[in-house]
Order: sequence, then structure tokens, then C-alpha cells
Amino acid sequence: MLRKIALLTIAALAISGCQDQASGGQGGTRTEIRIVGSSTVFPFAKAVAERFAISGANPSPILESTGTGAGMNLFCSGVGAGTPDIENASRRMKASELELCQSNGVTDVIEVQIGIDGIAVAQANEGSPFSLTPVQIYKAIAERPFGKENTAKTWSDIDPSLPEFAISVYGPPSTSGTRDALTELIMEVGCLTDPATKALKESDQAEFAAICHEIRADGAYIDAGENDNLIVQKLKANPNSVGIFGFSFLEENLDSVRGIPVSGVNPTYEAIASGEYPGARPLYIYVKKQHVGVIPGLTEYITEFLNAGTRDGYLVKTGLIASPDAVRTKMVEVVRDMTPLKMDELK
Repeated sequence: MLRKIALLTIAALAISGCQDQASGGQGGTRTEIRIVGSSTVFPFAKAVAERFAISGANPSPILESTGTGAGMNLFCSGVGAGTPDIENASRRMKASELELCQSNGVTDVIEVQIGIDGIAVAQANEGSPFSLTPVQIYKAIAERPFGKENTAKTWSDIDPSLPEFAISVYGPPSTSGTRDALTELIMEVGCLTDPATKALKESDQAEFAAICHEIRADGAYIDAGENDNLIVQKLKANPNSVGIFGFSFLEENLDSVRGIPVSGVNPTYEAIASGEYPGARPLYIYVKKQHVGVIPGLTEYITEFLNAGTRDGYLVKTGLIASPDAVRTKMVEVVRDMTPLKMDELK
């Protein structure tokens, strides 16, 4: 009998310890799911949160649009009620970020790809139509295109076939996953067209990153913050300007802005889903496994997000592009088994 009581006591303490870990040592837990991260993923997360809470069985999650980078820092700051449960991300987690998580006690992180987005290059419907290539975009907004000072003032300075109006590009800040995707999917592609610069990727990675990824700060590129709707407003106010944001915002604002073709391909659902459009990228949510089973409804919310992102799901109607079937099947298994992300999967 004493042995049985002792075992029950140990089990109770173990459960209490798990709850206490996710409650910040305060002897209780939050009832609301807390979510931070990407402004691009935010509208999708908001739609899922509203559907999740509609039955009244679960309180509505608390969402903050902090940007992917800032959200990662918050998410990886520790385990407990004072820290987020979920990080929305418009790029994949970096190895350095997973290291930060683990160093702060966030030992198991679940990665779920929730769909695909495209980095849309857009202009106001009233603007003069034109198309661009990755190398032209790179030359327009890079601090040192191919290692040289950027003196281009107008688009025609880059290529005589382009309009003569001033380069004025509204885009995401350095804390945004959209900015990371812009530098990797568009700028770097343009940068690599130069053989000498391409060679730097192996010989001098720091210089390569400086030349290929750094964005000019002389006013030609305007950091519009984490609010992509602000970019849409700026484009409407200045029809000769160019905006860079997530495809979903283009879809939401087709009454006032249109996509600019990149390499002859328009940013459409089909082009992004097939990978034909140069700026396609996966979107993610990251979940603390240590909070699962402690913060109420966490598993149910993740499952709702996955179900909402199918080809006939309600998120597709708001601009999300469904993941390929093989990816979705894998994500269902990851969520079912709560399989943690491994360091060797990241870079």
C-alpha cells in the first residue's frame, strides 16, 4: 500500500512539474494560446483562431504580428506561461534560432509547414505596366550590386527598356521573414548571374552576403515595417512606386494593385504552387512540445490550421496556397506523433 501511494505521489509530482514548466512556475497555466511572429502568416492564423474559438469550447488565441525574426526571439526565450506557444514564420527556422531555443530550455520544437506563399512584386493599377527580372530587382535595391556603389536613380538607369521614373520600392523590414525570402529568392538569384560574385559564395561568404543581401539605405528602398497593408496604401498614393509583400496581400487588394511579372511569370496561385514563379516560399508555424497538453487546445488549434490549408480549405480562399500532397501527408504525421525538429535539418 505504501509503495502504491509513493508511486502515485511521484506520478502526481511529475505531472505537476510538466504543468509548472509551461506555466512559468506559477502553479497554473494560461487558458489562451499565445502566438507571435510573421505578418504574412498573421491573417491566416487570425482566420484559424476565429474558427477555433467559434464553438465557445476554447478561448480565442492571443495573436501578435511581430515579424518572423522578432517572433523567434520571443518564442525561444524560454518555457512557461510568460512565453509564446506558437511562432508564425514566413521562412524556415535557422539553426542558430533552434540553438537559442534549446539554450533557454525549449528543448523540443515542432515544425509544421502550413502552406506556400509568394513574394509578390506589385504596383498600383494606375501605374504604367512593366515587368522585371531578379537581376533587375537586385540592381535596383542592392547596397553594392556586384560589389560596386549603387548609383541608379531611375529604373532606366538599370536597363534602358525599363521606365524612366525614379526607383521607389516599399518593402519589408530586416526583422521580417519576407525580407529574408526576398534576399534569398530574388536578390541572390540576380546576384549569382555575375561569375565573380558567384565565386565569392565559396571563397568569402561574409563578402558574398554583403554584396548579394544588403539593401540600399539611401531612400530608394523604403522600409514599410511589418504592416503590409501600409505598402498597398503607399502604392495607391504613388502609382510609379513598387511594393514587395506576400502574395496573400496582393490577392486581397486586386481592386487597387496588380502583380508585376518576374522573369515573365505573373504572381498567380498556379504559378506559385507549381514553383514556376521565382518568389515562391513555404510558410510555417513552430510549436513548443513542452506546452502541448498543458496549454488547453494547442493540439486542436494546430490540427485546425492543417485542415484549413487543404486545397478546398477556407485559408486557400484568403490567399494561402496549399502545400503539395506529399508535404501535407508528412505534416499530418509530424503533428500526430509530435515529432521534434532536428538540428541537422536546418542551416
